[in-house]
Amino acid sequence: MFFETMLGSVELDLTIKLLLAALAGGLVGFEREKHGRPAGLRTNLLVAVGSCVMMIVSEAFYLKYGMSDAETTLRLDPSRVAAQIVTGIGFIGAGVILKEGASIRGLTTAASLWTVAGLGMAFGMGFFSLGAIATVLVLVSLSLLKKLDPIMKKDSFLTLAVTAVNREGLIEELQEVFTDCKLETLNPNSHVDLVANELFYQVVITQQTQHIGHELTETIKKIEGIKKIHYH
Repeated sequence: MFFETMLGSVELDLTIKLLLAALAGGLVGFEREKHGRPAGLRTNLLVAVGSCVMMIVSEAFYLKYGMSDAETTLRLDPSRVAAQIVTGIGFIGAGVILKEGASIRGLTTAASLWTVAGLGMAFGMGFFSLGAIATVLVLVSLSLLKKLDPIMKKDSFLTLAVTAVNREGLIEELQEVFTDCKLETLNPNSHVDLVANELFYQVVITQQTQHIGHELTETIKKIEGIKKIHYH
């Protein structure tokens, strides 16, 4: 057998590596599942176990064929599999990132998937201490650090969209409302529907208070010709 084992049994070594990877991925996935994230328990567990399997297979290829005669054309580099795992997990991470106006959701979940892949790779290589320490750090960052959000001052954004009867001076009146409320705006966008004679105006508002959306709605709806107001 080409494996050199620490515990005297190839099957036992493989089982321990896979179980530890599954445990690490499951713990991280449970935290994500509890908060209703799209990549939850099963996804994180599968990513960790899959990464572990690929690292074991990479090591197996090298141990089985890497000691071939130097005169052969066969050349093996076990690090290539690890590099492809890191690249491949990016496709899964991209699938959980959602952009809604100025808001982006899923970055933490994507980062957790990327990290879980690393945990699986660590356990797959038999680097148990690294995997265990990293798992604890990931769980601390996902659960405990989240409690700091209420006390951290962060810039916030609100996307406001207004549909109104098309008339001159309407955009200026809207901008005057923003100025009176001491709000900063970004990315203004507008277009006119000539058939319906409607103006659509959208803007991103920064540095707003928690309930500014409701306050703005109450102010803007008093402007002549306003039909719809939407914010998120």
